[in-house]
Amino acid sequence: MKAMKGSRRFLDYPRRGRQGPRRWLPSWRQWLGLLALGILGLAGLFAVVYAKIDVPDENELAGREATVYYWADGSEMVSVGAVNRQNVTLDKVPDSVENSVIAAENATFYSDSGVSFKGIGRAVVSLVSGGETQGGSTITQQYVKNTYLSQDQTVTRKVREFIIALKVSNQKSKRDILRGYLNTSWFGRDSYGIEAAAHAYYGIDASELNPSQSALLAAVLKGSEQFDPGLSKANHARAEARWKWILDRQVATGKMSAGERAKYRTFPEPRKLSKPTSQAGQTGYLIDVANKFIKAGTGLTDKDLARGGYHIRTTFDKKRTHRLERAVTKVRREHIDPKHRKADAFVQFGAASVRPRDGAIVAVYGGADATKHFSNNADTSAVPAGSAFKPFVLAAALQKEGFATDETDETDETEAPGAASEEGQEPDAERLRAALIMAESPPFVRAGKSVGLERIRDLAVDVGLRKESMAQLEQTFPLGTSAPSAIRMASAYTTFVNGGLHTAPYAVSGMTHEGKHVSGLGRPEPEQVLDSGVAQEVSLTLEGLGRRSLLPTGPASELQTVAAGRTEPGDRMKSAWFIGSPVAIPSFGPGPGSEKGKWGGIRPGQMPGGKDGNEPTTAVTMFRNKAGTPELLPMQGVGGAKSELGTSLPPKVWQAYQQGS
Repeated sequence: MKAMKGSRRFLDYPRRGRQGPRRWLPSWRQWLGLLALGILGLAGLFAVVYAKIDVPDENELAGREATVYYWADGSEMVSVGAVNRQNVTLDKVPDSVENSVIAAENATFYSDSGVSFKGIGRAVVSLVSGGETQGGSTITQQYVKNTYLSQDQTVTRKVREFIIALKVSNQKSKRDILRGYLNTSWFGRDSYGIEAAAHAYYGIDASELNPSQSALLAAVLKGSEQFDPGLSKANHARAEARWKWILDRQVATGKMSAGERAKYRTFPEPRKLSKPTSQAGQTGYLIDVANKFIKAGTGLTDKDLARGGYHIRTTFDKKRTHRLERAVTKVRREHIDPKHRKADAFVQFGAASVRPRDGAIVAVYGGADATKHFSNNADTSAVPAGSAFKPFVLAAALQKEGFATDETDETDETEAPGAASEEGQEPDAERLRAALIMAESPPFVRAGKSVGLERIRDLAVDVGLRKESMAQLEQTFPLGTSAPSAIRMASAYTTFVNGGLHTAPYAVSGMTHEGKHVSGLGRPEPEQVLDSGVAQEVSLTLEGLGRRSLLPTGPASELQTVAAGRTEPGDRMKSAWFIGSPVAIPSFGPGPGSEKGKWGGIRPGQMPGGKDGNEPTTAVTMFRNKAGTPELLPMQGVGGAKSELGTSLPPKVWQAYQQGS
């Protein structure tokens, strides 16, 4: 029996009575039905997800596992213990803290639904498109993020944050949410929560905070790495600007009168940074160096690391680190006497050892005690390099002129070094070699003009110095006005003893979080940044300089072969340096790519950095720095009249370190 003409179908699709493509175009009723089904489906999915996701335990943070740092041999260096957090009730928190935090983070806190649809949408779009994560979360959302503690930035995480925030907003009062937020927020200085922060920044209970101090702590909530005023001058400027804005914002929102605001015109300087006693001695400096490499490689922040649960294998050699510390202590004890010599006051030492074959940082001396002297002297970028920078000028000259090739004029290697300083007697680079040994500066100023300051700077960066540590390209640039760290100086000098190969320094060889591997910490690959012949010629020149530097300290028969750079009294700089490295002895005869009378290469069976490439290059620096004084103090008289403005002391540290005393 045929169907009656005009009978209705449950779903008129393809559409009857239409021809061609129009048959396949849904009607407005069908579009509306699809939209309704989609909305119902999403609502159902949301209901299922909403039911499955529970509100996390607010106290989960306090029970996190400690983070453990290990020496290179696998033994434990230090365990950074439980999270520094103490819960407080709102009645123990001044109204000024509440007003400051709400003004800074979420002015509509008491009237909003607990979530920011605009902020969530912007964050999801950014994550899907591969952009950076976006802010704009409400206090409720931030509280949820603090308690949930997810490390990843994914759409799933943002959806869970959104749903939990809705649940929290429905289940908890605004006062409870604010209390939870204040107790779980990261304020920097290893402190979670307002109580720990009040002690870390001002040494008082949260109940004692005044409106000015409250505004500063609210400012730090935006990110302690950028707003803790104790970390840097730039941080201080940002913190002060935000502190002012938060106080003004409270006036604008009616939480503070103009008269009350007028009382707070002086920035509430927090107490100096400090470290826990478990990080005394060199431990705090070692952790500081390791954390910098972790943050650079993985993108983790201090806040992430403070959450705990990490196991970090460092490259630091326990025995070498202790030897380096003993060497500095010995030289300081024997030659620095601030009680009887005013010039010996405020003397600081810094040192670092880097392994040539792979760039591993094996030892660091950052200061006398990380709990008392917070700044890491091994990683500072405020100490000018002086003559220790000159080898880079020599390398740039050799690299430009091709003195390691057959284009070089032959010279008499037996000629006295002093003869090289006569104009016109030898090629420019030969005069530079002699000038480096004889501590002459004018040839290096002339080299800056002929070689080019940009070329010198670029070579210094290529071999391992940071570009941001380079000084202005002025006439004195070749004389060492740049201020690289001891770590970077040691790393750069490995290039000379490593045949022109450079491997970026690293301090962490492996890392896990709650048993899972953390990526982003792969060992750096070596790169040929100098011609091997150029590297050898510089290394040989430095070897001669090293012997000259160390001869006054002991019989020549006791000296190890050394490549070295040092500052000279004639530098008139406010620092003293010595960079030394036991190296293989190049042969005198012709070798691959060499000429008669030129250095022929590494002897068979020998490697840069000693027999197996494990002997490190070590940079030692000394300077005078008084806390609160922006400029380094002069070196005149340091160590007594025979110390040559202190420049004889870093070589003594290096030799004591090598001898294991």
